[in-house]
Amino acid sequence: MKLNWGVLGAAKIAREKVIPSMAHHPDFQVLGLASRSLEKAKATAAALGILKAYGSYEELIADPDIHIIYNPLPNHLHVEYTLKCIEAGKHVLCEKPIALTAADVEKLIEARNRKGVVVGEAFMVRSHPQWIKAREMVQGGVLGKVTLVQGQFSYFNANPDNIRNIEAYGGGALWDIGCYPLNTTRFVLGEEPLRVAALLDFDSEFGTDVLSSVLLQFPSAQLQFSVSTQLVPHQRMQFFGQQKSLEILIPFNAPKDRPCLLRLNDGDIFREKEEVLETPLSDQYRLQAEAFTKAVLKGGEAPVPLEDALANTRALEAIFRAAKEGRWVEIPR
Repeated sequence: MKLNWGVLGAAKIAREKVIPSMAHHPDFQVLGLASRSLEKAKATAAALGILKAYGSYEELIADPDIHIIYNPLPNHLHVEYTLKCIEAGKHVLCEKPIALTAADVEKLIEARNRKGVVVGEAFMVRSHPQWIKAREMVQGGVLGKVTLVQGQFSYFNANPDNIRNIEAYGGGALWDIGCYPLNTTRFVLGEEPLRVAALLDFDSEFGTDVLSSVLLQFPSAQLQFSVSTQLVPHQRMQFFGQQKSLEILIPFNAPKDRPCLLRLNDGDIFREKEEVLETPLSDQYRLQAEAFTKAVLKGGEAPVPLEDALANTRALEAIFRAAKEGRWVEIPR
C-alpha cells in the first residue's frame, strides 16, 4: 500500500528540504498541501508537483485520502494542530519542538494512545548514518569510557519579524537549536540527564534567548553546549573518551550531496594521524520519512516517539528554570 502524506502550511523547511526529499518514492507520496490562503497553497503545490491544495488546515486534516500529516507550523501551533490530526485519526510527524511544555506532550501521548495512531517528533538527524555510527562507536567502547560531550550550534538572524525571534511563537536559541545537542547526546549515550545549570542572555528587543550556555549531568558523562541565534554560523559535536575522541563536523544540517565526516583521534593534537570516517551519501529527510512510513505500515513506534519528546522537553524546561533561578535544577524523570 502506498501511503499519502499531507503537509500543513508552506514553511521553508517543508518547501526546500522535506517535500523535495520525499519525491518519487515507491512507498509514499506527498499528495496534499494546505495553507490559510488557497492561492498560496495552489502555487506551492504546483511548484512542488503536489496534486491537492487546500485553503485551510482543517480541510486537509479531514481528507480521507491523507494518511500521514507532516506538521511544520510555527512552534506555538504544533500542539493545537497535532491534536486535531490525532483526533481525526491521522498519523503525525511534527517538527521540533513538538511542544513548549511537558504537560502538552503528555496531552499528545494521551490522545495518541486513545486514537491508536503513530505520532513522532521530527529530529531528522537521528536517521542519518553519521549519528547511528556515533552511537555504535560510543556505546561499543571505541573511545573508551566517554565522560565529556561538547557541542556548539549557531547562526545569525536579527530580523524582528522572523518567527525564531518572536517569544510568543516559541522563538529563541534553545527551542530552535538547543534541542539538537541535547537530543543527540541523549541518543548517543542512551541515557537521560539528571540535573542542569545554565546561563542565558536575552535580546532586549525580542525577549528571546540569543546566547545560551548549558551544563547537563548525565549518569556517565557531562554535556556542555552553547547555542546562539546571533553569532557566526557554526555547528560541531564532540565526544571525549579516555582513549579517543570523536568529532562530528556537520552534525545537524548534514548535506545530501557529499559524504559527512567524523574524525576519530587518539590524542594527536596536531591531527596528523587522526582517522577520518566517511558516511555514505544520505538524505536525512528522506530517511526520516521512510522510517516513519514504515512505522505506520507495520504498526510500530515512531522513530522519535512522544516519550522521547517528553524527556527532551522536560530537560529544556529545566534549562530555562536553572538559568532563571541561578542554580542547579533536577530534571523530572
